[in-house]
Amino acid sequence: MSPTDTLPPLPSLPPLPHRRPLLDPAAEYGRWITERPLARITLWGDTHPWLVTRHEDARAVLSDARFSSRNTRPGFPGLQPTPPPTTPGQLFAMDPPDHTRLRRMLIPEFTFRRVEQLRPAIRNITGELLDGLVKQERPADLVEHFTLPLPLLVICELLGVPYEDRDFINRHAAAFATVSAGPEAMRAGWGALFGYLQRLLATKSRAPGDDLMSKLATERVATGEASAEEAAGMLVQLLIAGHETTASMLSLGVVALLRHPEQLAALRADEDLVPGAVEELLRYLTVVHIGMRRIATEDVEIGGVTIRAGEGVVVALQAANRDPAVFADPDRLDLARQADRHLAFGHGLHHCLGQSLARAELQIALPMLFHRLPGLRLHGTAEEYAFEGRAIHGVRELPVAW
Repeated sequence: MSPTDTLPPLPSLPPLPHRRPLLDPAAEYGRWITERPLARITLWGDTHPWLVTRHEDARAVLSDARFSSRNTRPGFPGLQPTPPPTTPGQLFAMDPPDHTRLRRMLIPEFTFRRVEQLRPAIRNITGELLDGLVKQERPADLVEHFTLPLPLLVICELLGVPYEDRDFINRHAAAFATVSAGPEAMRAGWGALFGYLQRLLATKSRAPGDDLMSKLATERVATGEASAEEAAGMLVQLLIAGHETTASMLSLGVVALLRHPEQLAALRADEDLVPGAVEELLRYLTVVHIGMRRIATEDVEIGGVTIRAGEGVVVALQAANRDPAVFADPDRLDLARQADRHLAFGHGLHHCLGQSLARAELQIALPMLFHRLPGLRLHGTAEEYAFEGRAIHGVRELPVAW
């Protein structure tokens, strides 16, 4: 089947939705899963990549090495009309063999066993933050006092980044993640963090500690396995992804549970429900909603449609996670659901390196929060605080009382 067999002329193609309800994907995705599971869209200008919405097709694209992540390839469906300048170590924009070489250096710090060893520290951090939260005047901002500092403290501890620099980190991480701010602001955000971590990496090489940055400096950069620039680039990605996504998941997870009191009651009543409940929240919320972007390096057939070499692809994870062919009644939050087939962490070569850490933080923080504050309630409407134009969906504030 060729693209012109089933598609209307380009001017009538739908644009990629950039706005969505707070807890649900944009309504268009639900229609496209059944009506146009693989169709061209208008991204910007005369760029018309394929949009993938069906779960089966999403897995196929993300696991196929013929789809490249290199965002400098001509025709790549990037977030901006012009390709951004790249820095070494940007794993999300790399293909093998360099991607494989660098990712292997990080895997030992994010194994399930390593993360299990971190659980006591995560519990301690969570408890200390809750101690501080209950002292705040009500309503208190849950983002400021709990959902943002928790993952940031954990990733700073793991990487060896001073938490005292959190305002600098948050400001520039937010700049990089705000697509609507434009390429210059995104470039400046990444560049500021890249320079900061380059300097910190040099300090660690002279006075190493017991952290990931020190290990990269002494075991990888010093031996020539990686350049200092590659190490800094990897650290920027870990620092941003290691707190932005989990912070949004925590915030939206609280909103979802408070709006589904029967599900929250079930979670409170049964500790064994927690791991599965976190998987269902990850599926239901899917905070990464700008799409996993790829470009075909040769002709590939997906879902009965031939995607030609040089054509871009946008995989809509939030649509795939609401595919009725995989998840019965997909728009319903059901904490007892077997949701382990979700794609919230991506799939294939680029699946999220820190997924075990994110799971641990969610599994610990949500039950502790609702146990400590059984009367927790939203103060006002969470929708008014929703991010606009951010790569990671969530809220910038979440006023709560108890």
